[in-house]
Amino acid sequence: MGVFVSSDGIEAAGHEQVVFCQDRHTGLKAIISIYSTALGPALGGTRFYPYESEEAAVTDALNLSRGMAYKNALAGLDLGGGKAVIWGDPALDKSEALLRAYGRFVESLNGRYYTACDVGTYVPDMDVIARETRYVTGRSVEHGGAGDSSVLTAWGVFQGMRAAAEHTWGRPTLSGRRVGIAGLGKVGKYLAGHLIEDGAAVVATDVSPAAQEWARTTHPQIDLVDDAQALITSDLDVYAPCALGGALNDDTVAVLRAKIVTGAANNQLAHPGIEKLLEERGILYTPDYVVNAGGVIQVADEIEGFNFERAKLRATKIFDTTSQILRLADDDGVPPAVAADRLAERRMAEVGRLRSIYLG
Repeated sequence: MGVFVSSDGIEAAGHEQVVFCQDRHTGLKAIISIYSTALGPALGGTRFYPYESEEAAVTDALNLSRGMAYKNALAGLDLGGGKAVIWGDPALDKSEALLRAYGRFVESLNGRYYTACDVGTYVPDMDVIARETRYVTGRSVEHGGAGDSSVLTAWGVFQGMRAAAEHTWGRPTLSGRRVGIAGLGKVGKYLAGHLIEDGAAVVATDVSPAAQEWARTTHPQIDLVDDAQALITSDLDVYAPCALGGALNDDTVAVLRAKIVTGAANNQLAHPGIEKLLEERGILYTPDYVVNAGGVIQVADEIEGFNFERAKLRATKIFDTTSQILRLADDDGVPPAVAADRLAERRMAEVGRLRSIYLG
């Protein structure tokens, strides 16, 4: 095993550490990015993806690790932000040997970074990686883990949506509201269930025929539409992007009819400035990394020895955090995304400062 260094070098401004990992025998090429350990060890998933270039892989790792630092801070966790990417096609390149080689690199960081699932990696993969390192979360129930983290991801998004509803309409419920869900994957399915139970009318879309069939058989009251364009131009009260990132761009925001955007997808804003465009149109946006933190809360609980009820109580507090951010945004006259960043940065600075107290 060894370390490979980008031919163009790397400028990781603001990041504490970026590790390039390579094992030629298994074909492993991975990048572990640690943005901050001000609050504790960095926690973030491992993404297995066939990037077009090394530069694209590095950029994704840097951006995602920074986002995890803010997400973990606002979730009230004593954990910093990190992320890893494995450069390759999981359908072709993933193997036990490659995952275990990656696990040894994680172990070599001596607890500065805890990994978990992300795009292209799953609970069984975490069990394999854990054969080489102690610093793994998101493991299977059989191995003492939390299992499917989408359960509490959806619960947290629902709590954030309730907070946004209270801020907008005065009541913390979606009863009588029409909510559009883009993506009925693991999180979208659970979210739909919570909304229906709360009395909301749900309209949804998904490219997967299997997901469409699930909706027809499990919740026939869901109004299925053809595509995302049809969804966002529907008469909605709330729009919930729960599939790909970048769902909120200049074109979609211009025609969006909902008053609230609260969804599970990561990186919903296509570029800086979209949050201001949403505000100008009178659309309340709850930052994705605030409301979708239930999953990281769930896997982080494994570090203490997983207890579902304890983790669910912590995820329920996403309601309070979202409410606080919306109040701060109003008080400071800034978009909620700006208020969320300020709150996260303040916690990282104030709690991180305690590290300067010498313990001997």
